[in-house]
Amino acid sequence: MIEYNEKSGLFHLSSDTFSYVLAVRDGRLLNLYYGDPLTPGTDLSYLLSSYYQVSSFEQIEQNLPLELPSVGTGWYGDPSVQAIGPDGNNITKLRFADYKILPHKEPLEGLPSVGVGSARLEKDETLEILLKDELTGLQAILSYTVLDSALARSMRLVNAGSDELLLTHMASAGFSLPSRRFEVLHLRGAWARERHIVRTPLGQAQVRIQSQRGASGHEENPFIALLAPETTENADPVYGLSLVYSGSFLAEAQVSPFDSTYVSIGLNPMTHQWHLAPGETFQCPEAVLVYSHEGMNGMSQIYHRLYRDHLCRSEWAGKERPILINNWEATYFRFDERKLLSLAKKASSLGIELLVLDDGWFGVRNDDRRSLGDWYVNPEKLPHGLSGIAKKVGELGMKFGLWVEPEMISPDSDLYRAHPDWCLHAPGRSRTEGRHQLILDLSREDVQDYLIRVLTSVFSSADISYVKWDMNRNMTESFSALLPPHLQMETQHRYILGLYRVLNTLTEAFPHILFESCSGGGGRFDPGMLYFMPQTWTSDDSDAVERLKIQYGTSLVYPASAMGAHVSAVPNHQIGRVTSMNMRADVAIGGNFGFELDLDRLSDQDLATAKAYVQKLKDLRRLTARGTFTRLISPFETNYTAWQFADEKRVLLCYYRILAEPNPIPHRVYLKGLEPSALYQIDEADASSLPESFRSVFTGSALMEAGVPMIWDKTGDFVSRTIVFHKVN
Repeated sequence: MIEYNEKSGLFHLSSDTFSYVLAVRDGRLLNLYYGDPLTPGTDLSYLLSSYYQVSSFEQIEQNLPLELPSVGTGWYGDPSVQAIGPDGNNITKLRFADYKILPHKEPLEGLPSVGVGSARLEKDETLEILLKDELTGLQAILSYTVLDSALARSMRLVNAGSDELLLTHMASAGFSLPSRRFEVLHLRGAWARERHIVRTPLGQAQVRIQSQRGASGHEENPFIALLAPETTENADPVYGLSLVYSGSFLAEAQVSPFDSTYVSIGLNPMTHQWHLAPGETFQCPEAVLVYSHEGMNGMSQIYHRLYRDHLCRSEWAGKERPILINNWEATYFRFDERKLLSLAKKASSLGIELLVLDDGWFGVRNDDRRSLGDWYVNPEKLPHGLSGIAKKVGELGMKFGLWVEPEMISPDSDLYRAHPDWCLHAPGRSRTEGRHQLILDLSREDVQDYLIRVLTSVFSSADISYVKWDMNRNMTESFSALLPPHLQMETQHRYILGLYRVLNTLTEAFPHILFESCSGGGGRFDPGMLYFMPQTWTSDDSDAVERLKIQYGTSLVYPASAMGAHVSAVPNHQIGRVTSMNMRADVAIGGNFGFELDLDRLSDQDLATAKAYVQKLKDLRRLTARGTFTRLISPFETNYTAWQFADEKRVLLCYYRILAEPNPIPHRVYLKGLEPSALYQIDEADASSLPESFRSVFTGSALMEAGVPMIWDKTGDFVSRTIVFHKVN
């Protein structure tokens, strides 16, 4: 609901879970309140006087809860918007000019966003507030859409003046809170250990979370949250900001001298500038704001529902995903049609539904030093082409999928020899290679057109049901051969816009294909990619123990239906750890289940276990994809990890012990979100390995308040247990 009170000058945006109140005073747009729902019609204008009870103009500006701070107004923090005029003046004074309330949310030009197209919400009323700088002619249109339990926020900048403006700061969203007593929550990591949860006390400092890689990146995720030190998974307030964008970003929290906190998220000014000619418009990416007073789980569950149901526009977003096997760790580059069909036959006998052919099927790609860009079949490996192998896999009752890395180019490739200027590079500088490859310049329309044309040909050449879209390095030279010198700082954003154009064209042309995003594992796990591809390869690290932290952290923002999770070989190819087939499979239950190993090397016992889990997952995958996910015990804090999935009929409890303990006391796990008076019973197959007393009927209140004792029937490290509770009344 969106209301404007002309008398008080207050905008009140609200849902069942939050209120967001804006005020207009002296032309400034102020944020008076963001938090628990207020009674409709509540007048908060009485708060305004408190912000003016300081001794000077500069102190007033620093004390005001500005919605869009800028340079030249007395604000001395980092600005959320800044435009430099032809005289070099960076003063940007945007004042309230008008507003309108629209009945629906409109798509953002060239950018993904929540709740548009087929993913539109039933109610998506949108407030647009117009701010103007009368001297330069710069206009900022701030857009707010109440999306059930979240708030979508974006900014559109228009040059209504007569001179070109240089945009140097373009935040998508920001707001002020009247306290500095926060911790900053963010998802920190690196390749093979992505999205570890970090809580950093804010104090009186400034905390910056960013990427300058040209991708959202392994190191940080485009997400930031503020929460009190006492906030837990299930209690007390948390404020989340998530950016629907796949490139370099900046999120920051800064404390004023008056102990208020301003938090914002948007494009990174270190890597993004934009020349805005008279009459032109620049659209900033969308940010999704979530407030919850039910702790981090409350925030996460809002993001999960919103991103799964109203961001992912693929027809696969609401479908059960096939159980797959990827040939990479089974063969690497050393495969041919015979080896692939052997793997497929054994996989089919286990009930696996999809064979994915990974790197090495094209050009002369026998290692990672050549042929990226040469998207034609290697006839020595696949004498009958993609159509031949796809047909033979289909005859085994399986679907066929394919790996591609379209954004990259090898210096040793036909494409590079024909178009050496198509890569990102700076003239006169050596071209930095990562994994022996360069990056195609997707800011160029001719490069975009090439990728659309060649990939359309590949995807049309066979019965392809799945595509894994990889991107294995980030930008070091963000320089385009086509752009003039003064526009080079636009390269990164133009690249992302070009990538989105390519993805939009291909996913619309091939709606039946299940696309999975990958970037050296989880290096581009962001809402922008989820708009086009409903799942992402969570990490190249498939070790079961490490995956507990990675998947637990990823779930802070992203639903389990977005996570690729596979059972891989042991010793693990990334860190060398040996875990049981049960442990690896129980961890992979937490995402889109699959395999990445050589089935010929498994023991008969492991093959039988794998087959049993395939059948188990076919029964559970609807629950794990659509059920409410709740984190129970954190791997960052204890030797144990637990989470659950729940719908109206079943609850799946997943519990993991890392290291064995001598003479252990049975730990209790407390389930969440059950009906207190309802009766639940453990699935017969799971109860068979538990004491007789566990075969009784439990009330929901008992499972939540008294808990479930975890009694282990195994010794040793790295053990797990999954238990299904059925609602029986």
